[in-house]
Amino acid sequence: MTSLRVVIAEDAVILRDGLVQLLRLRGHEVAAAVGDADALVAAVAEHEPDVAVVDVRMPPTHTDEGLRAALALRRDHPSVGILLFSQYIETRYAAELLAGSPAGVGYLLKERVSDLAEFETALRRVASGGTALDPEVVAQLLGGGGGARLPSLTPREREVLGLMAEGRSNAAIAGALVVSERAVEKHVANIFAKLGLPPAPGDHRRVLAVLRYLNAA
Repeated sequence: MTSLRVVIAEDAVILRDGLVQLLRLRGHEVAAAVGDADALVAAVAEHEPDVAVVDVRMPPTHTDEGLRAALALRRDHPSVGILLFSQYIETRYAAELLAGSPAGVGYLLKERVSDLAEFETALRRVASGGTALDPEVVAQLLGGGGGARLPSLTPREREVLGLMAEGRSNAAIAGALVVSERAVEKHVANIFAKLGLPPAPGDHRRVLAVLRYLNAA
């Protein structure tokens, strides 16, 4: 499997070093591991990684430096995937980050990532232009009114789209809803049609559908 070039921005030294070692053991190149937002922006400019792993709260104020740096990176380096990895959910800038580009954004909560394989899968998905959103992040974004502008979707279609927002495949959605994969395919096709999303290469339509659902497109 192809290795990724990664930049890590995490102010907790033990966690930062742990991520470095774990990713290197999986065959990935960690081009830089830094502890603040300014160093993150500089590292991405220097190394042009496939993906940056970014903590939300970093020095000096430990509020939203990571998210604001991520927004700057999406503007200046749109080809770089951004995986927010935090114990906090900041919906304001997260919605803005999603709205800025229809692909290559993830948001995982540290305490809910159960193993490295799960984290690596999300990392690869974001690096390849997909999304990887924790269900709690999706719920918080929807709590701000996301999805309210999609009255034409049935309750089941909303369920399917919510699971798509988490980055799940059709097979995974079928397993979660205890339905056939063929049924999920029909729901996905209906969602695309109702949202007016024409055929597009790769998973681009899935990402656009998710963004509309999150009220960010």
